[in-house]
Amino acid sequence: MLVILHNPRCWKSRKWLEILKNSWLDFEIREYLKNSLSLEELKELQKKLWLKAIEFTRVKEKEFKQAGLTKESSDEEILQAMVKFPKLIERPIVYNEEKAVLWRPDPEEKISKFLDNLK
Repeated sequence: MLVILHNPRCWKSRKWLEILKNSWLDFEIREYLKNSLSLEELKELQKKLWLKAIEFTRVKEKEFKQAGLTKESSDEEILQAMVKFPKLIERPIVYNEEKAVLWRPDPEEKISKFLDNLK
């Protein structure tokens, strides 16, 4: 089953949701600001994304500095801050048991490739 980490206030997240609703796929919506991810879930997500934690972190949020983070912070420090401040998680992210995709950069290409690989 696919899961979308969704923020209803984000237009990119709403766009991904629209694409999923118009697809043949079953999916679940997880409003991660209301239902935050655990450290273990974030570590698993990071493995699926094949990214460093900083690469799916919203570094311009005030919570980034509030958490004492810098762009040189370790993955562990960043992931722990994401647990405390879920707003730091870049969005939208869609994932399943095996893989995940972050809609940044080149969203159209990433969406097509990700969905094609699920068929």
